[in-house]
Amino acid sequence: MASGCGDPHKDRRPPETAFIGIHHPVQESWTVRLTLTDSGIQRGVIEAGHQAEYRTNAGIEHQLDSGIKVTFFDITGKPETTITAQKAVIHDNQDIEAEGNVVITSSGPTVIKTEYVKRTNNDKMIRSNTFVTIVKPNETITGQGFESDQALKKYRIFRGSGKAFTK
Repeated sequence: MASGCGDPHKDRRPPETAFIGIHHPVQESWTVRLTLTDSGIQRGVIEAGHQAEYRTNAGIEHQLDSGIKVTFFDITGKPETTITAQKAVIHDNQDIEAEGNVVITSSGPTVIKTEYVKRTNNDKMIRSNTFVTIVKPNETITGQGFESDQALKKYRIFRGSGKAFTK
């Protein structure tokens, strides 16, 4: 039996994670709720059934699936826009990519349906380069790609066509 004095942490090594590799998550969580903040103010909430964290050359990436719901808040803290999708990726800079049956709704009457969107954090814009359908009470517009402000109030649709209904 031996005993002694000294630093008990001296020979401690950090956990070895190099073997995990790029295709295996560092950690996983189920029934996830993440909060997006800006200067300590809540700007959004992300909910998912499953989240896996990966370390990539670009940093940390959170891959979400099983019922994605992202809610962004306006300046007063009220829900402004909701994105639902089958899966999503959150990057270190809080950019969010969503894909698979993506539906975007706003506090107004606008509904956007597509297969892929990316919301960039630095300019709070939502963009897609895939086929998109924008539905309002009296019009339906389709196109190949769009960009919009986060509130869905100002948007551009690319290579668009549409129908307007008059009473």
